[in-house]
Amino acid sequence: MKKSLPDQVQIIMKQINIIAPINQLGYGVVGLNVVKALAKSDYEVALFVIGQPNIPDEDVPLVTECMNNSQLPNFDAPCIRIWHQHNMSQFVGKGLHVGYPIFELDNFTKEERHHLLSLDKIFVCSKWAKEVILKSCMKQILLNTTLCDNIHVIPLGVDRGIFTETVSNRSETIFFNCGKWEFRKGHDFIVEAFNEAFEPSDDVELWMMCDNPFLSEEESSEWANLYKKSRLGDKIRLIPRQQSQKDVYNIMRQTDCGVFPSRAEGWNLELLEMMSCGKHVIATNYSAHTEFCNEENCRLIEIDKLESAYDGKWFFYQGQWGSLGDKQNESLVKNFREIHELKKTGNLGMNISGIETATKFSWENTANKVIGSLYDG
Repeated sequence: MKKSLPDQVQIIMKQINIIAPINQLGYGVVGLNVVKALAKSDYEVALFVIGQPNIPDEDVPLVTECMNNSQLPNFDAPCIRIWHQHNMSQFVGKGLHVGYPIFELDNFTKEERHHLLSLDKIFVCSKWAKEVILKSCMKQILLNTTLCDNIHVIPLGVDRGIFTETVSNRSETIFFNCGKWEFRKGHDFIVEAFNEAFEPSDDVELWMMCDNPFLSEEESSEWANLYKKSRLGDKIRLIPRQQSQKDVYNIMRQTDCGVFPSRAEGWNLELLEMMSCGKHVIATNYSAHTEFCNEENCRLIEIDKLESAYDGKWFFYQGQWGSLGDKQNESLVKNFREIHELKKTGNLGMNISGIETATKFSWENTANKVIGSLYDG
């Protein structure tokens, strides 16, 4: 029997096409969790995977079902592309074309603007990111007021079923950083401050889980040697990339404090995950993670100026990021020492404000905001 028009509209509105990677890298973790959260709502998800999927065993049935839905997609349903802002040309169907980029700098190239301005809606992780788009694309947006009204802040989340609060039972004070080797992430800065903050006799360790699959073997060795051949190299542990989010948690639960003096971030999943584990965190007070970092839940390193973003690898002056100098080094060294002193005296405790923050940034909330922004805004 032929369905009435309202029924047909309801079918369209109950389906969402998603284009995203599914793996253990940043975009892949976001893609997986957004798909899972949407699929557990009242919406059918048709998943089109970018690249080769790497699906955790427990998620195989759900993700496989979503991938199977892509064989007969509804071409009138909205399509969300979770991917880089310079590559927003490929979508499924003739419904709304929505880009969900995660970017770190305060400006866009001509190519990036061209792709972003082609979209019907833009989803971003933070208010900082929305301001970047408005500022960088202001001239074009003034001519397209519809797009101006369709830039939606949809924060990412954390899986509290995995990243639960726990206290380390180790006697040492364990500092931890997770995120692929990059100058942008302040990895040159962490080792310098750690070596300045402590002596060989101090009961501290620094754990770095920073494998970067996009670096050459020589480039990876350079980063490893920067740490292992430093003054406190014997107190530094380099941990390989983990296979699942549960494996990441099993590392995090053994630590005391996350260290994230990044020059710029598009979100910083690991920072929020450390908060969810009840761990203390140190981070720069700049870019996208200001969406969830504040003085109550994080030891903030203030950024007093910006500088041209250049690392000779990924960034070539196409925008600006936070400048890390002597003042920021003093702040990080001070926080290193204070955290260690609190651990030594048995006064470190849990980051209760961090846990409370994490409960507000669930993937379910992300999915609800996605749905609301698709159909209400």
